[in-house]
Amino acid sequence: MADGAAPNCHLRLEWVYGYRGHQCRNNLYYTASKEIVYFVAGVGVVYNTREHKQKFFLGHSDDIISLALHPERTLVATGQVGKEPHICVWDTYNLQTISILKDVHTHGVACLAFDHDGQRLVSIGLDSKNTICVWDWKKGRVLATAAGHIDRIFDVSWDLHQPNKIISCGVKHIKFWSLCGNALSAKRGVFGKTGELQTILCLACARDEITYSGALNGDIYVWKGINLVRTVHSAHGSGIFSMNACEEGFATGGRDGCVRLWDLNFQPITLIDLRETDQGYRGLSVRSVCWQGDHILVGTQDSEIFEIVVHERNKPFLIMQGHCEGELWALAVHPTKPLAVTGSDDRSVRIWSLIDHALIARCNMEEAIRCVAVSSDGIHLALGMKDGSFTVLRIRDMTEVVHIKDRKEAIHELKYSPDGSYLAVGSNDSSIDIYGVLQRYKKVGECFGSLNFITHMDWSTDSKYLQTNDGSGKRLFYSMPSGKEITNKEEAKDVHWATWTCVLGPEVNGIWPKYLDVNGINSVDANFKDQVLVTADDYGLVKLFRYPCFKRGAKFKKYIGHSAHVTNVRWSYDYQWVISIGGADHSVFQWQLIPERKSKEFLHIVLQESFVDSNSDQSDSDQSDVPELDSEIEQELQINYHRQIYKEDLPQLKEKCKEKRQAATSKKREKPPDSSVRLHFVHGYRGYDCRNNLFYTQTGEIVYHVAAVGIVYNRQQNIQRFYLGHDDDIVCLAIHPLKDYISTGQVSRDSTIHIWDAELLKPLSILKGHHQFGVCAVDFSADGKRLASVGLDENHTIVLWDWKKGEKLSSVRGSAEKIFVVKLNPYIPDKLVTAGIKHIKFWQRAGGGLTGRKGYFGNLRKIETIMCVVYGWTDEMVFSGTSTGDVYIWKDMFIIKRIKAHDGPVFSMHALEKGFVTGGKDGVVVLWDDSFERCLKTYSIKRSALAPGSKGLLLEDNPSIRAITLGHGHILVGTKNGEILEIEKSGPITLLVQGHMEGEVWGLDVHPHLPICATVSDDKTLRIWDLSPSHCMLAVRKLKKSGRCCCFSPDGKSLAVGLNDGSFLIVNSDTLEDLVSFHHRKEHISDIKFSPGSGKYLAVASHDNFVDIYNIMSSKRVGICKGASSYITHLDWDKRGKLLQVNTGAKEQLFFEAPRGKPQIINNAEVDKIDWTSWTCVLGTSCEGIWPMVSEVTDVSASCLTSNKKVLVTGDDFGFVKLFRYPVKGKYGKFKRYVAHSTHVTNVRWTHDDGLLVTVGGPDTTVMIWTHELEGYKQAIQYDSEESDFDSDEDGGYDSDVTRENEINYTIRALTTSLRPMSGIKPHLQQKEPSQEERPPVSRALPQPEKLQTNNVGKKKKPIEDLTLALAFGYRGNDCRNNVHYLNDGTDIIYHTASIGIVHNIATGFQSFYLEHTDDILCLTVNQHPKFQKIIATGQVGTAPLIHIWDATTKQTHSVLRCYHSKGVCCVSFSATGKLLLSVGLDPQYTITVWRWQEGTKVASKSGHTKRIFVAEFRPDSDTQFVSVGMKHVRFWTFAGKALQSKKGNLGSIEDARMQTMLAVAFGANNLTFTGTISGDVYVWREHLLVRIVAKAHNGPVFTMYTTLRDGLIVTGGKERPSKEGGAVKLWDQELKRCRAFRLETGQAMDTVRSVCRCKGKILVGTRNAEIIEVGEKNAACNILINNHMDGPIWGLSTHPIKDIFLSAAEDGTVRLWDIAEKKMLNKVNLGHPARTVAYSPEGDMVAIGMKNGEFIILVVTSLTIWGKKRDRRSAIQDIKFSPSSQYLAVGTCENAIDFYDLTLGPALNRISYCRDIASFVLQIDFSADSNYIQVSTGSYKRLVYEVPLGKQVTEQSQIERITWATWTSILGDEVIGIWSRNLDKADVNCACVSHSGLNIVTGDDFGLVKLFDFPCTEKFAKHKKYLSHSAQIANIKFTSGDRYVVSSGGQDCSLFVWKCL
Repeated sequence: MADGAAPNCHLRLEWVYGYRGHQCRNNLYYTASKEIVYFVAGVGVVYNTREHKQKFFLGHSDDIISLALHPERTLVATGQVGKEPHICVWDTYNLQTISILKDVHTHGVACLAFDHDGQRLVSIGLDSKNTICVWDWKKGRVLATAAGHIDRIFDVSWDLHQPNKIISCGVKHIKFWSLCGNALSAKRGVFGKTGELQTILCLACARDEITYSGALNGDIYVWKGINLVRTVHSAHGSGIFSMNACEEGFATGGRDGCVRLWDLNFQPITLIDLRETDQGYRGLSVRSVCWQGDHILVGTQDSEIFEIVVHERNKPFLIMQGHCEGELWALAVHPTKPLAVTGSDDRSVRIWSLIDHALIARCNMEEAIRCVAVSSDGIHLALGMKDGSFTVLRIRDMTEVVHIKDRKEAIHELKYSPDGSYLAVGSNDSSIDIYGVLQRYKKVGECFGSLNFITHMDWSTDSKYLQTNDGSGKRLFYSMPSGKEITNKEEAKDVHWATWTCVLGPEVNGIWPKYLDVNGINSVDANFKDQVLVTADDYGLVKLFRYPCFKRGAKFKKYIGHSAHVTNVRWSYDYQWVISIGGADHSVFQWQLIPERKSKEFLHIVLQESFVDSNSDQSDSDQSDVPELDSEIEQELQINYHRQIYKEDLPQLKEKCKEKRQAATSKKREKPPDSSVRLHFVHGYRGYDCRNNLFYTQTGEIVYHVAAVGIVYNRQQNIQRFYLGHDDDIVCLAIHPLKDYISTGQVSRDSTIHIWDAELLKPLSILKGHHQFGVCAVDFSADGKRLASVGLDENHTIVLWDWKKGEKLSSVRGSAEKIFVVKLNPYIPDKLVTAGIKHIKFWQRAGGGLTGRKGYFGNLRKIETIMCVVYGWTDEMVFSGTSTGDVYIWKDMFIIKRIKAHDGPVFSMHALEKGFVTGGKDGVVVLWDDSFERCLKTYSIKRSALAPGSKGLLLEDNPSIRAITLGHGHILVGTKNGEILEIEKSGPITLLVQGHMEGEVWGLDVHPHLPICATVSDDKTLRIWDLSPSHCMLAVRKLKKSGRCCCFSPDGKSLAVGLNDGSFLIVNSDTLEDLVSFHHRKEHISDIKFSPGSGKYLAVASHDNFVDIYNIMSSKRVGICKGASSYITHLDWDKRGKLLQVNTGAKEQLFFEAPRGKPQIINNAEVDKIDWTSWTCVLGTSCEGIWPMVSEVTDVSASCLTSNKKVLVTGDDFGFVKLFRYPVKGKYGKFKRYVAHSTHVTNVRWTHDDGLLVTVGGPDTTVMIWTHELEGYKQAIQYDSEESDFDSDEDGGYDSDVTRENEINYTIRALTTSLRPMSGIKPHLQQKEPSQEERPPVSRALPQPEKLQTNNVGKKKKPIEDLTLALAFGYRGNDCRNNVHYLNDGTDIIYHTASIGIVHNIATGFQSFYLEHTDDILCLTVNQHPKFQKIIATGQVGTAPLIHIWDATTKQTHSVLRCYHSKGVCCVSFSATGKLLLSVGLDPQYTITVWRWQEGTKVASKSGHTKRIFVAEFRPDSDTQFVSVGMKHVRFWTFAGKALQSKKGNLGSIEDARMQTMLAVAFGANNLTFTGTISGDVYVWREHLLVRIVAKAHNGPVFTMYTTLRDGLIVTGGKERPSKEGGAVKLWDQELKRCRAFRLETGQAMDTVRSVCRCKGKILVGTRNAEIIEVGEKNAACNILINNHMDGPIWGLSTHPIKDIFLSAAEDGTVRLWDIAEKKMLNKVNLGHPARTVAYSPEGDMVAIGMKNGEFIILVVTSLTIWGKKRDRRSAIQDIKFSPSSQYLAVGTCENAIDFYDLTLGPALNRISYCRDIASFVLQIDFSADSNYIQVSTGSYKRLVYEVPLGKQVTEQSQIERITWATWTSILGDEVIGIWSRNLDKADVNCACVSHSGLNIVTGDDFGLVKLFDFPCTEKFAKHKKYLSHSAQIANIKFTSGDRYVVSSGGQDCSLFVWKCL
């Protein structure tokens, strides 16, 4: 056996000593079978204490740090650390992985918990946000994620008694989470006064919302709901690390070493102090407890596990021990007994029995121990310490023999000599001391040779030599005991070493990788007896090599388990075991060696035990004796599927080029041509790098692929149909087992897989998002429900899909080597197999991951490359074809047989009912029986066997076979040469399809008068194709060299071909025999053309920058065209045969005279006049427009003009074929484009009659034939051309409302700013001045007067406890649309304002509210499906905004969707079945997302448009189609699987149609769509083509349209001036032909309708002016249901002194009177100017109104007549107040002044005085009860007091304190300092009002919060209750009389909310 091979023996993990107690909690449990489960390092351990046996789970790749037990107590979940950590759910009984959860967390998984029925799992990450994630763990699917907390989270638990509730706790917090839809929302626990805010370490849940939690100080906190209700003081002396709930009660464990048991009500039962027990010690700290029946398990910080039986609680059993914190480095084995000795930085030395698996002795030292050694007689034990000393103990009783300190640095290695006389001690100060054992360890020698610390040493068997390794990688020899260095290498060569533990030396060269320079190997130990070597490295691996291994990069077997570095490894004295120790995980692993002879049985044990393929995993380096790869496979591996630029990048590139093009396209661009082309036939089949990509459908058609086209070929009729959904090379194809569904995977950056219907050629599902660069293999499951795919990324990711839903079920990194094939097990859909370069792997699905095992090639065979795989007749049998021509038969993962099947690779294999068929590189098809015993029949593919009906010619005999399938009595074969053949059972072969072989195709020409064309390719063939319906290859000729161009002579008799070596030949076009050939150039011949007419001259262009002109008759070169600075790309003759037009690679356009080749200079105007024979050039003014915007990136490589000179076709590097109207003047012409080729299109030609177009693809090797459909030939084109690269330049129209809506910036409440321009220091940040005289405790002065005059004296005063929303006056109509709907057959309506949803009963005016949104609602929709009646969806603004789906009757939230639309959600729409929801974001991409709202899952998402989308709606009859409209945009979307695809609206043939800004959408039958435009027209579309325009449906923009589902009638609403005939609302028939208009009697000059809805003969209308109106269809009567202010802020608010009515005054220039009992507006007054403030007089008979322009008016309430008006100031009036005596009126303005007027002097209103010296503008004014003083709050956060009416300031503090105020609306003053909260740095409290009882104060602030405080409120940051409903910024707030209600008025939301006081 070669020295490089892996050893044949194995290691098997037998025991792990230790338990992970440090930095982990709650990680120790009893399973259902009474075993103990815990973890250590990277291993899950299941320990059976009764039998003293351990089982291991090895599914993790790094340290496990968290563990949760499933409620049924058999399964556990474990989480690990690492960059991409995963969670494994596994079975403790059979150690199988049930599920792998991944791709969410980073850094690590800190905590895990199952819910009460074990269906869901919650996990917490270690990332900076401490992400919390909820999983459906069986499916491996994420249900919800959220940022957990800014600080570490220590524990998490489900509330086991309430569904969907989770509790987490950690550093200084506890959070109560609720899960709804895909959103997790948290409420923080309120510590309040009951306990101090501190770190919570663990928690447990009980009934009735009770939660118990353990705190850092040893208290237990008891929570009810989110409030702390009581504490159990000093339950433990310090931190409580663990809490465990069981049937009997709770157990807690703490840092104080105690365990306490509590009953179910948390009353103490008992306390167990482990420190006091026999095994106890000081500093014992409990990290984990588990109480089960009468047993308690306790895990400690120091890696011990105790088991306590409750009735003998003072005698705990110590059932597991390990080393504690600190690195573990020291390891030695006893020379004659099965003992191992370890020593660690925890300062203990321990002796372990390898037979009993137990610790038998331990001794604590003074210092950390770094190395140990046992003397050869087993009596002494030497310990090397970290401080440079060493100690020798007697093993017998651990007593000290000697302690010596000769060095300062750590001793890293020491060893006794084999004869027992010396001890060598190596230290980190690079010296080795030799001590004589018998001389009581006297120093007898020293070795100085190393320059670095000593790492390893070994003695020779005769004790005369020592070899050492040091840290610099030097290997040195010394003679003993003197310590002299031996420099003569020869002397050292023959030494026999007693041990080999060095990592350097020829014998161990193989342990180091071939080319990597690493030094990660910490320890080795050689087993001379079995000739194996074991190594320990920094990557947590223990490896087995052969010993000796001389060549670097030897093969090995590797074993995982340790998490980080393995510091030491040793064989036991009898080589039965290996002991390895972990540094950081301080665990000791004991492995059993299984020798070669037992390996066989061992493997079967392994299979049951563990699924990690470390048992058979070979190393990474190449095997020493691998055969050469087959040339074809080699070739395939070199194909690079990466593109410089992917098609997905085009939109971004185009965006970048926008500015450039705007400059260029000032000219009106030509329309695209009227004619179009349609793909008709494709010659080609992709065989050169794909396999098994050819199938029969059930109807007997053949399906395969080439380029970007899926092809369905009917062989009887010889016609093809195409699936054109892909836009780049398809590289794999599979067929559904039951239906004619095809799955194809393509190359692209985010590669997509399409599943499409072979009959309809429509996509059923598109899968994307999980593969990069491409998909190279796909396979359906036997039931057709699942699909497996393999990616082309470097890990060859394998994904398992539920393809119909488009969901990824599981994924895993497949292999570093290329995977050729994936096959799903037909019997067990959770299993699959993949195979490829040097591997075959068997996979089993586990939740979101897959676990895999490599096929075991055994000792008998080399590891082969496997090309194809099929399953046999049982689920365990797999047959695979290899690259050497063998077929391997596998059972499970073992080879059981091997059959030689072919010469060369077996590329294809197909299983039949009773046998197999295989095909290989040898070109032979072989039929086998069902066990590969006999070969039944062989078919050789030869020309002689071709049947007469063949569509072409075989290029060579026995072509390499790449695909085989059987069906319909035939064998179908695909070859590497691009042929598809059908073999009949009797033998004849029919050729059906053929194309060029591998290599680019460039040369193309069409015959001058016959329907044939010629192509020439890099595959060194010249081929003639028939373009008539027989579509076959007529002739082929092999060339010596590959060719790039060809040309027919004008008479069609000869054909010129240019070759790549600079030669060209002319052949007879019938026989393809040579007529003449020339070789004058060295580089490629790039173009060749005969002169017109007789074809006398031939122009030959080459890459040598010349064009040669030959005279055909005389066979001589007659001219050379010189002057090109680069290679020649194209040439054309003029009609006379006298002028040549030439293009070069440097984009030069040159002209030469023939035949001499003299350069000519011709100006552009002349060029256009010249009559050219052909036009294939790409430069010049007449085709300037063919160059795309992104032309730096792409080239137009070919063009061709029709003979009628109307249509120019081009081919470019992106694979686009484009048609332009000729001439294409001006830049960026409009075009129609077609995708079928995958990468560059190299040549294009029209046939002689322009009937067909022929195009050839470069790398895709295809020849495609397109039919030319001329103008007037109209039919729905199967795939439409994309009109052109960018939107039309026409303006989309203008309307002020639309512009405002488009540009509006929605404020996010949390980021809000101040409503007023305040300045100065906020009250809660001001330093308080100490008052002069602190009052004596017993005051003899008069009692302090009341702060506030109270109005209800005599009654018992009671404070207000709570507020609830009673009424909302408001509707968001000014910037939202389609947001008023009928409910319950028209009895109720639903709409929204601010952040609340309102359900309003039309008859009673009664309102109910949905209050769960956290910020403004922007859109609302109602589910129309009967199953989901009254289900509402609302979307809000926010950085990560939410969509709520809720029930309108119960207000229950059904689901919350957390979106990634930044800024907000502007539109929502339910699908026809009601199960899907569509949402549109306000983010810059205007993302469109489709959700399954009940599960909270995102189905698909895509960027919608570059500009604002206003509305997107599902078609009322569809779950897959919807339409979006917006700024100059309408798109028609379909979604399949996971993908959204859209088509732009095509304006087509309608004259004068332009793409306007579209505002609304409605639907009709037969795929009709109606879109309302900004100009008032309505566009009518069928599919995505415009069919007609309803001109001026409204005079202004059509803002809203509604489709009635019942009768199909359509309602439109727009912007109109009311007139006799017109109306802003119109009702239309189903086709929008006839209509009836309705006028809205609102009295406005302009009606703007924003929302319409129709039900039972009524139309519901929402307007821009915030009215909601009901219009009767019969009588056109208008009933205004709801009136509101149109524009805010609503600054002015005043409540009536006696009645429950109030006034509001707003920016919209109206003052309105509202009645709370009647629930409606009673009256409104139009002032003509924005109003700022309003006030009732004390009797309620007069009203004062202050305006923005400084004027104020006084009205008499009864008659609403003006009593007086005055304007003394120019700036806005901020507050106006009557004095309690009704004598004075105080008016405060922005001019920093307050004016006083005496009302008793009559309506002249002359000012009597004013207050001076106010530092800033006035905010609020309050009078004192006796009308003698006023207090003023100002914009600089100062509160001032003045005398009335003199206006003199009062500064005396004691005087101010004695004033009793009539009202208090000030936000400033010591009495209200507590209303300012901590987070008001950019925002303010805007308004306040003290209740009439004087006990409460309510405030409104910039965050939109209404807060209720006690009054007076003198402590900072006072306690309060807060109410969220307004948008940002509340303008004013007031109590009504009798404190029955609070009224708050909004800033931005123009809403008034009435709150009932409780």
